[in-house]
Amino acid sequence: MSSVSTTPVIAVTMGDGAGIGPEVTVGALVDDATASRCRPIVVGDAARLRRASEILGLRTDIVAIESVADAVFAPGRINVVDLELLPADLPWGAVSSSAGEAAYQYVRKASELATRGVVQGICTAPLNKEALHAAGHTYPGHTELLAHLTGTDEVSMMLATPTVNVIHVTTHLGLLDAVAAIEPGLVERTVRRGNHTLRDSGITHPRIGVCGINPHAGENGLFGYGEEEKQITPALEKLQADGIDVRGPLPADTAFFLATRGEYDLIVAMYHDQGHGPVKVLGIEAGVNVTVGLPVIRTSVDHGTAFDIAGTGTATADSMIEALRQAAQLSADT
Repeated sequence: MSSVSTTPVIAVTMGDGAGIGPEVTVGALVDDATASRCRPIVVGDAARLRRASEILGLRTDIVAIESVADAVFAPGRINVVDLELLPADLPWGAVSSSAGEAAYQYVRKASELATRGVVQGICTAPLNKEALHAAGHTYPGHTELLAHLTGTDEVSMMLATPTVNVIHVTTHLGLLDAVAAIEPGLVERTVRRGNHTLRDSGITHPRIGVCGINPHAGENGLFGYGEEEKQITPALEKLQADGIDVRGPLPADTAFFLATRGEYDLIVAMYHDQGHGPVKVLGIEAGVNVTVGLPVIRTSVDHGTAFDIAGTGTATADSMIEALRQAAQLSADT
């Protein structure tokens, strides 16, 4: 690379080529703040990115490169490790197995680059689960796919917004399966991963609130069958004994309210919708998904492929810009 900058190199996967991934990728990479924070390398399809740039009305120099070492960083230039997997006539806004296969290969290549230390982090644009599955890759999403690619047994999903940070004990499970999967060891490991990530991001002593499972966190046995006492409390006692500032189990509605007032740096949600619902109400436009527990840094936008507006030039790149900012921040010391 010709640049002597010490900012981290971030592999940016383009996501599903039929969705808004190409548009938000281009929009984020021409942002001046992004250029000051990191050196982004797109893993994707150069021709699709050029189409996205035209749709957005941007003047960019999108250059296909053979390797990260060939990248040149200059205003308006976007470096692309071009896998050339998308058909030229791929329609916008439709599920396609070819786009699903390409999205998988972008993540696989980025994971390989990060594992080898060629890049310091990964930032992902959204993929489409239906397209991914149509291509034969039956993962619930990026989180599980990256865990598989890096040989990681257990990871956590953290959603970060300017208002609140949320980490999930369980994610892509049905509600009954999620409740059954919650146990003290998993709760403890999830909290430790969240605490470690916040400390790495500069919060010296994270204040952590842990949600209960039932309404009102069971209200002393009034609701449920003692799940909080059996499945959560033993983990909190162990964490507190180790000096981690963790409190709960808390009623979820109270926990998120207190977090918006600044009383908690992190909320631990027990299942997918318990965490995602409040986050998407409070900060989806600037929300970021961080996979916690991987041997590599990975952040992502906290929105989907938005097929309904793909190819229209109306998608906002705000979440992608924030995801790149957080990837750069978390990667700075790697």
